[in-house]
Amino acid sequence: MRLSEYTDYTLRVLMHCAAHPGELVTIGTLAETFQVSKNHLMKIVNALAHQGLIATTRGRGGGLRLQRDAASIRIGDVVRACETDFRLVECFDGSTNACTLSPQCRLKALFDDALRAWFAVLDGATLADIAQPAPTRPAARPIQVVQPPRSAR
Repeated sequence: MRLSEYTDYTLRVLMHCAAHPGELVTIGTLAETFQVSKNHLMKIVNALAHQGLIATTRGRGGGLRLQRDAASIRIGDVVRACETDFRLVECFDGSTNACTLSPQCRLKALFDDALRAWFAVLDGATLADIAQPAPTRPAARPIQVVQPPRSAR
């Protein structure tokens, strides 16, 4: 599963605000920090304000800050609010499913279980958990994608 840039930058804005508690953060600072357009960030900030996650102050000396405690903001909830489509395969949407394998296929159940597990992990993490610098730990090994051997023709 790949998150959209919108979700990525939404999480970055929230993390930045959580890492600077009590400070008013400006769109200009965020745009410079993340190297992204102010217009794109304005859309994100407006959505976060409507969701009650950040408070905004207009005018000179204005900016934005977290409206709720970072420990009360679950990452899974943020991702659900940002992403629009979690249909990993066609058969996730019964109204448009035209797959002829659906009656006997077990792929949907497998992906459904994986998606639930993914959200269980995200729901177990809060903004406070991810806003602090990561502890030093050994570098993760890259995931190896093993290609099945080609069968003899």
